Amino acid sequence: MGFFQAIVSFVIFSCLSLPHAIANGNSFDLRKQELKCNMYQGKWVHDNSYPLYNSSACPFIRKEFDCLKYGRPDHLYLKYRWQPSNCRLPRFNGQSFLKRFKGKKIMFIGDSLSLNIWQSLICMLHAAVPNSNMIRQELNNNSISSVEFQDYKVTVMLFHSLYLVDVDEERIGRVLNLKSMKNGNLWKNVDVLVFNTWLWWYRRGPKQQWDYMKVEEKIVRDADRMTAFRTALTTWAKWVDSDVDTNKTRVIFQGISPSHYNGLEWNEPGVKNCLKEMEPFSGSVYPVGLPEAAYVVKEVISGIRKPVHLLDITALSQLRKDAHPSFYNGFKAMDCTHWCVAGLTDTWNELLYAALLS
Repeated sequence: MGFFQAIVSFVIFSCLSLPHAIANGNSFDLRKQELKCNMYQGKWVHDNSYPLYNSSACPFIRKEFDCLKYGRPDHLYLKYRWQPSNCRLPRFNGQSFLKRFKGKKIMFIGDSLSLNIWQSLICMLHAAVPNSNMIRQELNNNSISSVEFQDYKVTVMLFHSLYLVDVDEERIGRVLNLKSMKNGNLWKNVDVLVFNTWLWWYRRGPKQQWDYMKVEEKIVRDADRMTAFRTALTTWAKWVDSDVDTNKTRVIFQGISPSHYNGLEWNEPGVKNCLKEMEPFSGSVYPVGLPEAAYVVKEVISGIRKPVHLLDITALSQLRKDAHPSFYNGFKAMDCTHWCVAGLTDTWNELLYAALLS
C-alpha cells in the first residue's frame, strides 16, 4: 500500500471508529474530538432512554430535590438529553466511572448547588452498582459529607463552603476574608476537586452569612458584591497555582447555575416563577445572554497557569426553565434555583465524566 492510500485508509478507519470509541469512553478519541467539539454548545433533544436512573430507587436524595416523591405530576423534564453541536456526549457509565477512579477521592466544594450535583452523581453511581457496599459519613464537624463505594474504594465527598474563602469569627462578628482560604489544606491532596460559588454573594439581611468584609486589610460593612466575588475567585486561582499539584489532582470549576424567576428572560412576560414550565426554552440561545458572574469566572480561570477545566453549564442550564423543583419539594416552597434529581444535574455529571475522560 502506498503512502497516500495508507493515509486515506487511516482517515476512513478513524471516522468509522470514532462513534464507537466515544461511546465506550476511549480517552484518546475523546481528546481528538475535543479539537472540533465544544461540549457546552448544542441543544436539548427528546430522548426516551432518559432518565439514567429511577430516582425512587436512590436512597440519598434530599427532600429539596426529590421532585417525584413530592408530587411533581409531569415527567417530560426527565426525557431530555444534551446534544453538542459537533459530537455526541458519551453516555454515563457508572461501573466504568468507578473502575477508572478506583482508589480515588472526588470532592465537590461549594454551596447547595454543589450538594445538588453531588447527590446526582451518587444516585448515578448507586444505580450502576445497587448492591455494592456503601458507607455514608459526616466528617470534619459535619463540613464534609462522604459516600464511599467500598468495593471500588471510590469516595465521593461534599465540602460545604458558601464562598470558598474564609468567614472568620472575630470579636466584632463574622468577617468575610476575601484573601484567606485556610480550608485549602484539606482540599489540595484530593484526586478530583470540583469547585463552585456564587449563589450567596448577593444575599442580604438575615440570609447574609457574614457581618463585615475584609478588603485590602480593611474591615468594612459592605462592598460591591461583584468586585468581592472577583477578588475571592482570584484568591482561589492563586491557591490553585501555588498549592495544587495538578499532575496528581484534577481541578474543575462548576460554572454559574441560573435561576428562573423572571419570565421576561425567556420571553414570557408576567411569569414570576418556574411552576408551570414543563419544557425547555425552545431556542438554542437564551434571550438575555449570560449573567455577569459567568464572565468573571471565565476571566479569572483564563489567568490560571495550571490546567483548570470550566464545567461550563450556564448557557445550557438557562434553557432548562422546566427542570427546577418549584413547589415539588419537601419544604413546599417555591424553588426555581435548585434542580430536580433525577434531572438536569445528571447532565452536568455526564459533562463532568467526559471532561475527566479527556
